[in-house]
Amino acid sequence: MARRSPSRTRRRALELLASSRDGATEAIMSAFTVEQMVELGRAGLATAASRFEVARLRRWSRDA
Repeated sequence: MARRSPSRTRRRALELLASSRDGATEAIMSAFTVEQMVELGRAGLATAASRFEVARLRRWSRDA
C-alpha cells in the first residue's frame, strides 16, 4: 500500500513544528485551524503543553 503524502497545510505545520527544538508558539500555530492541530495531535505528530511565567517587576531609579 502506497503512503499518501501530507497535504500542503499539514506539511507546513509540520515544518513549523520541526524548525524549533522547543516547539512552536501559539502565535505561530494560529495560522492553522484547531481541527488541523487536533489532527496532528491524534496522529502523534504534535503535543500540546502550557507554560505559565511570571515576570518580576523592578523599580529603577536614575539617581542610584
